[in-house]
Amino acid sequence: MNFAGPVYRLYEWWLFRQLDKKRAPRHVGLVLDGNRRYARRHGLDAPWFGHQKGAQKVMEVLLILWEAGVKVCTLYAFSAENFDRDRTEVDVIMDIAKEKFAEVIGNPDVHRHKVRIQTIGRVDLLPQDVQDAIHAAKLETQHYDEHILNVAIGYSGRAELVDAIRAIGQKIEAGSLDPSDINEDMIEKHLYTNGVPDPDLIIRTSGEERLSGFLLWQSAYSELYFAQIYWPAVRRIDIWRALRSYGRRSRRFGK
Repeated sequence: MNFAGPVYRLYEWWLFRQLDKKRAPRHVGLVLDGNRRYARRHGLDAPWFGHQKGAQKVMEVLLILWEAGVKVCTLYAFSAENFDRDRTEVDVIMDIAKEKFAEVIGNPDVHRHKVRIQTIGRVDLLPQDVQDAIHAAKLETQHYDEHILNVAIGYSGRAELVDAIRAIGQKIEAGSLDPSDINEDMIEKHLYTNGVPDPDLIIRTSGEERLSGFLLWQSAYSELYFAQIYWPAVRRIDIWRALRSYGRRSRRFGK
């Protein structure tokens, strides 16, 4: 008799019992890492297999987080540096992105959970058809306020700070802002994430233990969790372990 199924479900139940929605992070950042290595582990050199599997995993994980009480999720889907990858791979990722943004319009889970879709990054660098799909998804969900899904695409934490500084500098040059008025609040108002709380918890898959430029300013006091599993293989228990770990930590914000 195979006990793997029942034992797994028992562990899943035990783990779920340890979660406390009252202590759930309000904002979770996700670094979706390991798609290409997942493909290679399955004997495929073509990275598209891993990217397709990774894209299919996104909604499954989002549902787990929403049901656990998380209100804001930010996905690190594609960095500005990723444009330097092989052209064929980038084209595949862009096709997947267009497809997934287009699916938002008819996705019952998005509408049931009242999820507002937003993007952060230099979206103008994306192909026009991807930009059009993003615009349609944002337009379709703009009135929702129960959950927020930020998709970091064409994103770089350093570029975000450069863009913020440039915008502030333009206001100083125009005479509408005095340099003495610059403070943390001023900078935050010029970040891509303006109006969204900083992430309480950032989860990175694949075992790599770095942020790779993800939300550099916003992550100053974020709790970090590094999961030893490739993104396409993430399970419910992996997300619950991260949430349990967060719930057990004492956050002092430097005090």
